[in-house]
Amino acid sequence: MGFAAGVAFADAVVMRSATAWVTGTADIGDTKLAYHEEGRGEPVVFVHGTLGDLRVWQAQIPFFARTHRAIAYSRRYAAPNPDIERDADDPMPVHVEDLGRFLGALDASPAHLVGSSWGAFVCLLLAIRHPEQVRSLVLAEPPVVPLFMSLPPTPGKLLRLLVTRPRAGVALLRFVGGTLLPAQRALERGRDEEAMRRFGDGVVGPGFFDDSPPEVQARTRENFGAFREQILGEGFPPVADDEVRGVDAPTLLVTGERSPAFLRRVSERLGALLPNASSVEIPDASHVMFESHPEAFNAAVAAFLERRGA
Repeated sequence: MGFAAGVAFADAVVMRSATAWVTGTADIGDTKLAYHEEGRGEPVVFVHGTLGDLRVWQAQIPFFARTHRAIAYSRRYAAPNPDIERDADDPMPVHVEDLGRFLGALDASPAHLVGSSWGAFVCLLLAIRHPEQVRSLVLAEPPVVPLFMSLPPTPGKLLRLLVTRPRAGVALLRFVGGTLLPAQRALERGRDEEAMRRFGDGVVGPGFFDDSPPEVQARTRENFGAFREQILGEGFPPVADDEVRGVDAPTLLVTGERSPAFLRRVSERLGALLPNASSVEIPDASHVMFESHPEAFNAAVAAFLERRGA
């Protein structure tokens, strides 16, 4: 699946604890969010995905700090922030409002937002709900599945999707049947390691978790609590086509050449809906391209930001 090329890189940089990389905490009202900041200029804020925290951006912050104010934060419940209570739902809209309050607390609005996976979905929703806070968007494979169907899907909607958009329908069916449902069943049976492996295999590629260096595995385990509640919780909020069409912010959609088909279909759909979008594919990369192929990822994002400055 191509992640092996990035293992040596991840092994070299993910050496610090989450606490050791924190340069500050932002009080957003009902909680505080840890963050790392470097550089000066227009703010570029990095938003991580599931099973991650601010450390996933260690290859991006020093690079972008040369030209911008680069900020990575740990979302609510991600290390080193307090963990989520067991069996407490973790709905995405809370994280959208958190991001807006975080930008306000750091006087970083409007910001260029760079999001990965679940975090990219959060960035998109902020652009929909609070466009005044967003200067531009870089969305690395956001799982905006509600553009196609709800999760879990109803048989009628799934059949309609298979008829109207067969490529997307088949890809999503494979993800739900081969990744999401097995991960949910494993969690319900208390098989946490199996659930993480199922999810990693389906979203990044076969053997992702076991092939990752010990530091990455440890980071993943640190952030297991929120992952569990997200997988077993209420799911993604609804998103309408017209809401996405209304996003005016310049947007770069980043995909990996070897990423799962369902994520690539979602990005294609977003590209068709967003009025000011461009796309780039990172060769030989999968879902965590910012860690496995940081040079290519950084170059693509830097070129996009340079165009915005021009």
